[in-house]
Amino acid sequence: MAIIFNEKSREFHIYNEQISYIIKILDNNQLGNLYYGKRIHQRESFSYLFEGGMRASTSYVFEGDTYFSMQHTKQEYPSYGTTDFRYPAFEIKQKNGSKITNFEFENFNIFKGKKKLENLPATYVENEKEANTLEITLYDKVIKTRLLLSYTIFEDFPIITRSTKFIYEGKEKVILTKAMSCNIDLPDYDYEMVHLSGAWSRERHVKNKKLEQGIQSIYSLRGASSSEHNPFIALKRPSTTEFEGEVYGFSLVYSGNFLAEVLVDTHDTSRVMLGIHPIMFEWVLNKNESFQTPEVVMVYSDKGMNGMSQVYHKLYRTRLARGYWRDKIRPILINNWEATMFDFDEEIILNIAKTASELGIELFVLDDGWFGSRNNDKAGLGDWYVNTKKLPDGIVGLSKKIENMGMKFGLWFEPEMVNKDSDLYRAHPDWIIHTPNRTTSHSRNQYVLDFTRKEVVNYIYEAMSKILREASISYVKWDMNRYITECYSVVRTEEDQGRVMHEYILGVYSLYEKLTSEFPYILFESCASGGARFDPGILYYAPQGWTSDNTDAVERMKIQYGTSYVYPISCMGAHVSEVPNQQVFRTTPLETRANVAYFGAFGYELDLNHLSEEERAIVKKQVKFMKENRELIQKGTFYRLISPFENKLNSWMVVSEDKSEAIVGYYKILNTANEGFKRIKLQGLDENKKYYINDNKEESFFGDELMFAGIPVRSEDFCEHGGDFTSVIYHLNEINK
Repeated sequence: MAIIFNEKSREFHIYNEQISYIIKILDNNQLGNLYYGKRIHQRESFSYLFEGGMRASTSYVFEGDTYFSMQHTKQEYPSYGTTDFRYPAFEIKQKNGSKITNFEFENFNIFKGKKKLENLPATYVENEKEANTLEITLYDKVIKTRLLLSYTIFEDFPIITRSTKFIYEGKEKVILTKAMSCNIDLPDYDYEMVHLSGAWSRERHVKNKKLEQGIQSIYSLRGASSSEHNPFIALKRPSTTEFEGEVYGFSLVYSGNFLAEVLVDTHDTSRVMLGIHPIMFEWVLNKNESFQTPEVVMVYSDKGMNGMSQVYHKLYRTRLARGYWRDKIRPILINNWEATMFDFDEEIILNIAKTASELGIELFVLDDGWFGSRNNDKAGLGDWYVNTKKLPDGIVGLSKKIENMGMKFGLWFEPEMVNKDSDLYRAHPDWIIHTPNRTTSHSRNQYVLDFTRKEVVNYIYEAMSKILREASISYVKWDMNRYITECYSVVRTEEDQGRVMHEYILGVYSLYEKLTSEFPYILFESCASGGARFDPGILYYAPQGWTSDNTDAVERMKIQYGTSYVYPISCMGAHVSEVPNQQVFRTTPLETRANVAYFGAFGYELDLNHLSEEERAIVKKQVKFMKENRELIQKGTFYRLISPFENKLNSWMVVSEDKSEAIVGYYKILNTANEGFKRIKLQGLDENKKYYINDNKEESFFGDELMFAGIPVRSEDFCEHGGDFTSVIYHLNEINK
């Protein structure tokens, strides 16, 4: 791992054993990109990679020169209007109305380790040997503004992280109207863009589209990263598969409005940009003020989509998620929402908990409806004090009773929201985000609190922390059930309204920081109507998230499969719920519901007392299986084998780091009449080790057999004999380990 500056050719070579990234200081003192991809040898000059020349209808930087134009130059952080007509990475509006800038190279700094981003989540290192960082400073002398471009390369990962900081030193204000986190110009457009899109209850479905000249983009303007699009894109070669071929991944560590776009120009260059969406963004900088963009994590893989995903999984599990729970095995929980919704009292809760405890479940989570006048979704949000009509001994008493059963206790909050029918709203009607003299729309009968205001964040912090201090609480489910509309803060000036969307998310981060710092041993799970804010920014504070409100096993195959493109399965809340399923009304076998949910943070979302004795015995076996194997599932290497988006089947597996053990899930979504014989070809095993399957020690297989010949799939292996929605788990163990 190294960062080298070729002084004579004025080039930076950022590299480790897997990747190279080469930056050149151009003749106009701006920055160009010469190469990003698989590791290449260091040399004194890479100038042969710079391309220029005379072209028709081209504007040139230097008078009398017909070679150097920014329009045809691959750049690091481009501006608009000085011979480049493509979309810029940033815009700065000045007092005279101009948005023309000229940021020239000033200096650079190379150091070991990685700095923390102020008030923003980001990846980190635990010792400085894990990474090297290059900071390049550019300066525009007319507007007296500096740009600090940051590049960190990790020693053990094909990863470069990037972010940008604007520092204003002039006397009169300037206005940032666009500030993307990163830009990279690639020399061709022979790629397919992969992204994760959907809606509530079908989040993060995998979408592919071939790049063409013009703009391809995804975005959110909802105040959250959203169910509709995830802040991630990848560019893969058309021939790239799950296990072979070249792919570039781009993941934004941010939870608010974002834009990810690929601009293909008419000369076949692909410009990739990610960052805060410029719509609803306007940031005034006064003298000595700065603005820091969120971080982008760029992954290069020549080992296909699985190779890219596995890099994200390990980095995000070990160097983005933080704290006590980062490496701890997740408790098996039961949540009462689908069992009771709002209709419960202490007796009902204790009855569910008692049965759960008898079956070996470790954590009971009390969901929505325990506070204020909350008997439906029309009232009570914001009133974070217990409803003693439902829970006469309060949360303190209930949590002790649950713990006396041998379980831990968790609690649901929705800190960012309020109902108008609440004591909080009646006391502070101006605390919601709303535009004066305009209609304020609702969603789920609730409104968004103005988290740009410190007094609002502090009020919610005091209310939540009081409960967390007094009761015995081991887990918090943090929900967020609507997007931002009528975006306006009544305490902001006219010129500061463009800060509201971003400062709202900073307010959310600050509350997370306060609570996780004071209560480091509480496991926080993020939730946003399911998966509407399932992103790297939230993962920094909450090491697991509720993947989707859709708990149907068949739908969850697609949701969890797509989510695994970026996120480790250890962070995916995955529960066994009741049937018929509440979202799609489908009935699936109890075994299949668990066989899907095993590949995540496992739990239950039903009333166990409504199950038969036989079904409860199955649950007990499932809990035992998960306890025995969750270390492997949470920390092993995950492989996608068969895509549910392309087949009536689905398969995935996880392999231990020493390759001595693996668990494979194989799912038959729809049965086929008189179908042919099938085999599953596994991945990630040791070719020379011998394995037995599902405790059958009479028969063993070498790893190469299992990977290249495969496991024959037999109908008798399946629950309910292999009909629709059935599945099988194959557990592999190395012989003589």
